[in-house]
Amino acid sequence: MEEVINASVRTVISFILLMLTTFLIGKQMNSHKNHFNLALSITLGSLIANMGFNVKIRFIPMLFSFLVLIMVYYLISIVSLKSRLLREWLSGRPTVVIDKGHILEANMRKLKYSLDDLNQDLRELGIFNVEEVEFALVESSGKLSVLKREQYQNVTKKDVLKTNRQPLHLPIELIMDGKLIEKNLTPDYNEEWIHQELNKRKLMMHEVFYAVINTNGQLFVDRYEDRLSSPVDIE
Repeated sequence: MEEVINASVRTVISFILLMLTTFLIGKQMNSHKNHFNLALSITLGSLIANMGFNVKIRFIPMLFSFLVLIMVYYLISIVSLKSRLLREWLSGRPTVVIDKGHILEANMRKLKYSLDDLNQDLRELGIFNVEEVEFALVESSGKLSVLKREQYQNVTKKDVLKTNRQPLHLPIELIMDGKLIEKNLTPDYNEEWIHQELNKRKLMMHEVFYAVINTNGQLFVDRYEDRLSSPVDIE
């Protein structure tokens, strides 16, 4: 009877700890969008299972292991917010598998991603013809993201009013966390051009949280302090 009570108490405590942890860490861990979060979720699940059900293992050492893992995750998360290189290493980068309507076989081989996988993922997105796709990327989570060719996109009011249609391109990230992404610079979007655009907006580089050339070739800039008087949602 004592073992049953012991296991029940351990299970309840472990479950409460897991709920508190997922609440405190945030939504990113629950999404499993990258290798880091997936590995953390599996490890936490294993620890919680042993804490709750394996009465042969002492509870306190397992609890300390659990808390150490949470602290390591928390510290790495804070550092990764300031380091794009660390974020790329932990989260990985998306891989283009269709570029301007052309399937990139070499990239698919690297991912061990077959044509059957591609066709299935496209069908799940409601696309049954590959020729409808302008760009397709396999995200770090393994999901496929697609930008359709313009003639297959849903019509919006903006499309009706638009007279000159520009060719679509993949977004080009130019500034992230106040730092210039030099490897993404092109002859058209060089450092001098970026500074000119920032000067037009009366901004300095360190004031910019994110700047990207969108699919229509237009520059989008988001500053660190948006100065919204009534934001919809603040967490």
